[in-house]
Amino acid sequence: MFNSPRQGTRYIGVTTNGFGGSLVDENPLASSSVYDDGLQDPWSAAPSPSPTPIPQNNTIFNAVIADATVPGIYHRAFAAVDVGGLGEVSVNALSRVLTTSSLPAATVDKIVNLVSSKPRVSKLEFFVALALVALAQSGKDVSIEQVAALSSQNTLPEPTLDLDRLQPSTSSFVPTPYRQNTAQTIRPAGPAYSDDPWSTNKYPALPANPPFGSGTGFNPAPPAPPPISAVSSVQGTGLPDFWWKRQENVRVTLLGQQGFILNRYVVYEIATERGDTVVRRYSEFSFLWDCLQRRYPFRLFPALPPKRIGADEQFLEQRRKGLARALCFVVNHPVIKDDGILAAFLTEPSFENWRKTASISLEEESASKKVDKVEEMSIPSDFEEKIATIRGKLNPLIDHWQRICILAERIMKRQEAAAVRLPPALRKSFLPTHFTLPILSPASTISSLPGSPSSAMSNSLLSNSILGLSIPPPTTENQGDMARLTNTMRAIIEVGEPCWRGDDCELSNGVRAGLARVSDYTQRQAELSEDRTRILLDTTLESLKSQRDLYLATRDMFIRHDRLSIDQVERLKKRIETNSVKLDGIRTAQKDGWAEEADRLTGVIERDQATVAAQLSRRVFIRVCLWHELRVVLHNRENTLITQAVHNFAREERQYSEGVTHIWQSLEEATEGMPYE
Repeated sequence: MFNSPRQGTRYIGVTTNGFGGSLVDENPLASSSVYDDGLQDPWSAAPSPSPTPIPQNNTIFNAVIADATVPGIYHRAFAAVDVGGLGEVSVNALSRVLTTSSLPAATVDKIVNLVSSKPRVSKLEFFVALALVALAQSGKDVSIEQVAALSSQNTLPEPTLDLDRLQPSTSSFVPTPYRQNTAQTIRPAGPAYSDDPWSTNKYPALPANPPFGSGTGFNPAPPAPPPISAVSSVQGTGLPDFWWKRQENVRVTLLGQQGFILNRYVVYEIATERGDTVVRRYSEFSFLWDCLQRRYPFRLFPALPPKRIGADEQFLEQRRKGLARALCFVVNHPVIKDDGILAAFLTEPSFENWRKTASISLEEESASKKVDKVEEMSIPSDFEEKIATIRGKLNPLIDHWQRICILAERIMKRQEAAAVRLPPALRKSFLPTHFTLPILSPASTISSLPGSPSSAMSNSLLSNSILGLSIPPPTTENQGDMARLTNTMRAIIEVGEPCWRGDDCELSNGVRAGLARVSDYTQRQAELSEDRTRILLDTTLESLKSQRDLYLATRDMFIRHDRLSIDQVERLKKRIETNSVKLDGIRTAQKDGWAEEADRLTGVIERDQATVAAQLSRRVFIRVCLWHELRVVLHNRENTLITQAVHNFAREERQYSEGVTHIWQSLEEATEGMPYE
């Protein structure tokens, strides 16, 4: 019961629209495999599978370092390579720092492999590696146990590093910070939460609802967008010129956990263009979304990724990205972006305190917004046919876009680990073996992806992918192989020096000099490949998932419409007719007390007539609202933003290919003089 998804708004389980139960009792994201952002469904109520247990490195190395005082050289060395402030660095960056210790390359390679078997290392792993360097420099045993012993005595050794000769990275890419070190204490700037943050019913007043037709989209804005032109709410796109170049960006960073034992919760830092960063917990995201769904039931915006008790690292990271995509969507929605609750969520230092002193109206948007004749006349005569066409396309589009997301992420993960791999028989014991990736069958459905059989067509899809990569058979988890190849090659050079025939062997010396150049350029290639993969995962893949989320949001909007657009107009008209006949009879008979009864029926009829008028106006509003969401939001996003993503992807791939070509051309020139004899 502890892993069940969070309870949301109840929805009907059966609909007549052919969508099944997307918006039903359970959260649509919690059970649908379309939110499988990797090898399995990260929103599943079941814990993520782990065929081979993987140690939680942060926890292990936190125990190694414990509360020992960390020498200043540790922090200076980490800051020199953590230019983006991520709290983690690549294996290649760690190797560049360790190279400044003047230790043999074989020792550096051993230390790197001791602290991590993944492409990136945390700050704690980095510190343990520096402690191992200090042990190696002093001639002591290079082991994690030795570091733990010194840490328990609060005597972490100081390595000798020449950071002035630290080789700069050849990459200009600065990754987006997405996670603080969860092993560290959460900074005190965030608000302190009570056990029950929703223990009040007081809310502040909200600004008036905005008019139809403003900007939309959700990709980061370029530094110098074109001037904004007038917005047309009826003709054209309904958006400003070049609207896709001026989207507001939202960054969500996972800070870590707060609270104690059974009351522990994850908090996030949200950075927007609207002001200072704010800290929020998941329940505050949930409250915001509940309010938006009540206020804007006929607007198009995605659902939140669900909550799960005892969530693992993969689930938390996928949820962080899902929260970021959802926030980016609503802050760029032409109507919802101006909502008062959303503004408070993004700017108030303590959202909990704001709720205690404010008064929030959850009245449906149609109650306060009027539709003018121009907007009503903009609805096409074949509106119902257009709705039916969109409904029929949604499920196939969701399946296909989810398939693209799975394939693209799998290819990007493999690109991150692409390099020379050790065969299983030669793989060292400290490199853990993990589960292999399942092969996708193109004929399979999304629900059967994890277990679908392999086929020649699926292999062709993977080999001839949109990234133009030739995919090797899956063997192990990402290992940062290119960086490790560089370290191993340098170790080979050291072992081979001097030549066994004598110090003056020109052939051996020339070959070793050539191998040294090879190791330099493989290091550059490692940096370039790793940075390119980070860009793909942070931008291209998120754009693909946003496209999938768009169609999911459209499907859920239709289901909300089917449930909430039902009114009582016909029943009320019949009651008005019946009461009118009864009123005429009373007035004709004029029996004792007829005047009071006539006044009562007149009041009932007038109230029913007012209700009918309001519900007929609501019908018109709903139609105008749906047409606006389909024409302005859906149509623009599903086309323009894909064009933007494709152009960005093609440009970045070209720049990456040019960088790779330059590296190997330079290596070819640098090794042209390697001797044959």
